[in-house]
Amino acid sequence: MIADTHLPRGSRRLPEACVRELERADLILHAGDFTAASVLRELEGHAPVEAVFGNMDEPALQAELPERRVVEVAGLRIGLVHIPGSRVGREERLASWFRGCDAVVYGHTHVPQVEQHRGVWILNPGSPTERRRAPARSMLVAKLAPGAELDIEHVFV
Repeated sequence: MIADTHLPRGSRRLPEACVRELERADLILHAGDFTAASVLRELEGHAPVEAVFGNMDEPALQAELPERRVVEVAGLRIGLVHIPGSRVGREERLASWFRGCDAVVYGHTHVPQVEQHRGVWILNPGSPTERRRAPARSMLVAKLAPGAELDIEHVFV
């Protein structure tokens, strides 16, 4: 899971540690702010991508992707959105937007989050390229198997 890649920008690229994880992935979930459609195409070269658009994405990408979506993977329902709204009440709001989902992945803040709220995983992978207020650049790796618990690893890149 990644979000807020904000590419291309100068000579900046995805960190090698991030690329290694993407190459091993069966599916990439992106919670918006690719910035350019070329970044989505690049990610699709590693694995299938399910994504939503972010507020910084070019108009063509915003036309191609939904604002919110639900993805079903290994029997789990995962909601995707870029902008989660204000910090106050965020977890409750995200869970209510995606009723019946096992997890909700969001972006925009660049600050990682991995916690459960009333039985729903609330996940923000951070950003692999711009840490902003986060302690480091990051992404999330989830291991999913039918009937198994969601296993989430926070990966610093």
